[in-house]
Amino acid sequence: MGKSEIRTETARGARTSKKASAPARPARRPASVKSEAPYHHGALREALLQAAERVLERDGLAGLTLRAVAREAGVSHAAPTHHFGDLTGLLSELAAVGFRQFNAAMASSSDTATTPLEHALARPKAYVAYAQAHPGMYGIMFRTERLDYSRPSLHEAAEASFAGLANAVGMMRQEQIRGDALTLNQGAAIARAWSMVHGFTMLLLDGRLEDILGRLPEGTTPERLLEAMLMSPVTGKPPGP
Repeated sequence: MGKSEIRTETARGARTSKKASAPARPARRPASVKSEAPYHHGALREALLQAAERVLERDGLAGLTLRAVAREAGVSHAAPTHHFGDLTGLLSELAAVGFRQFNAAMASSSDTATTPLEHALARPKAYVAYAQAHPGMYGIMFRTERLDYSRPSLHEAAEASFAGLANAVGMMRQEQIRGDALTLNQGAAIARAWSMVHGFTMLLLDGRLEDILGRLPEGTTPERLLEAMLMSPVTGKPPGP
């Protein structure tokens, strides 16, 4: 073998050695495949619930599907099914989130109240304010036919909400009310308070109070109308002008 042939073979061997030692490039993932990598272990469920809340508030209950939630979260279509089973499961867990948000708003509603009257009005005002800020969430919290109350998270959150209502009514009546054993009068007081505030809230969200508000003195707000409703049975006389 001549010198030139030796140099050629040596060069070929060097190139082959470099190719063999070079690290293999990772295979590219097709652009159409979505990754769930942004969510670390244990956070995907929470991300799906947050996505579901966004879809609900933006598109309403009719637009809330498992596929819509998956698209909103940027994950595979199988992810919601894996975590919630079906749409009823997702709605139930989302309603539980709503009740927990609602309960927190109720619990902190009287933090700034300084008088007994302010304390009495704080919770109903917070009730309406939550519904106005989260109409979609508020709507599904009371759609019993779409929810599965056997799910522990929803059952516990709803029970905590009722306990808060019973406690608030008990404070107004200056008596302790046990949520699991009510007298007829206690039950009537709770039902009356809930019916008044819930009914007012639904009429407000549906725009059905516009006619009444339009007939009242200029500048009368829904909050002022609610105050007047709540004060009338407490004081036994109409509130001031």
